[in-house]
Amino acid sequence: MKLDRKEILKALETITIAGEGKNMVESGAVTNVITFGDEAVVDLVLHTPAMHIKKRAEDDIKKTIHDLISPDAKVKVNIKVEAPEKPEIKGRAIPGIKNIIAVASGKGGVGKSTVTANLAVTLAKMGFKVGVLDADIYGPSMPIMFDVENEKPVSVTVDGKSKMKPIESYEIKMLSIGFFTAPSQAVIWRGPMAAKALNQMIFDADWGELDFMLLDLPPGTGDIHLSIMQSLPITGAVVVSTPQAVALADAKKGVAMFMQDNINVPVLGIIENMAYFTPEELPENKYYIFGQEGAKNLAKDLGVPFLGEVPIVQSIREAGDYGRPAALQTGSPIETVFEEITRNVVQETVNRNESLPATEAIKITTMAGCSAVKK
Repeated sequence: MKLDRKEILKALETITIAGEGKNMVESGAVTNVITFGDEAVVDLVLHTPAMHIKKRAEDDIKKTIHDLISPDAKVKVNIKVEAPEKPEIKGRAIPGIKNIIAVASGKGGVGKSTVTANLAVTLAKMGFKVGVLDADIYGPSMPIMFDVENEKPVSVTVDGKSKMKPIESYEIKMLSIGFFTAPSQAVIWRGPMAAKALNQMIFDADWGELDFMLLDLPPGTGDIHLSIMQSLPITGAVVVSTPQAVALADAKKGVAMFMQDNINVPVLGIIENMAYFTPEELPENKYYIFGQEGAKNLAKDLGVPFLGEVPIVQSIREAGDYGRPAALQTGSPIETVFEEITRNVVQETVNRNESLPATEAIKITTMAGCSAVKK
């Protein structure tokens, strides 16, 4: 059997690289194809360092050649990454905090805060030093989820300056506007007041050394999000969605917000919450109440990692209400679910830090909206 170079190129025209509109031949991603009898070597250049896109491109090339040319072909794929240079934007970092992960959702009610709480305790169980900033100014829920609703941060002196000491629960340091208001009190603030409160909780707090700070963002893509991204160099964002079309439409906007050129925050991936329901008496059954694999398919379409799925389990809701995140339930299926998702988040953070420069805060201008400029 002798492979034909032209036939292979024609077959590769059926493959599109995730995140790009053109096929890999038309886009110039395939730089060379060499054939030696039954062997084919494909040289590929990608413009994104994401491991999952590299692996998918390699698998697609091998499968396509085997399906369309010959199942006996020996295929080797050489992948070179040429990532475009990112604009350098100066921001204000928090000393001692290694990674800042924003947990967002386009839509409210998808379980973003629940996912944040369970990610936090799972990271802590893995041995990381973790902090949570409840940035949902108008609907703070972390004090309830960590059973510290009645706690109040105290003032400590650090290097001659007075700072807030975060509340600690289950080895997690946290701050929330909920610590400074009565449980029944509504926070009726305009954007500048909310932004000022966030800045105080970020920079006027004694966070100490943290491997991960998780930001529990409010739903949507509004003023609070811009304030956070203006204040902090966010390492990456995790987007939470449920599988149904209404939630996915908003999740897509949430991903788009972070990926805009003038914001440029790496999206670490999408988590699908309330993915399916399994009754306790029928453990093998899965009922897809809100649709099947909607967030998983969205991640594939957008070319971002899929971090995992969380089922609908009564104990997750009960655990949040009682102030003990469900991932702390040793030996339970929920513990396993969040361990897998958290490992994926950590791995994507490592991949991002190895392949991209540090994210820096953006500068907001009134005339141009979000403008990536040097400070």
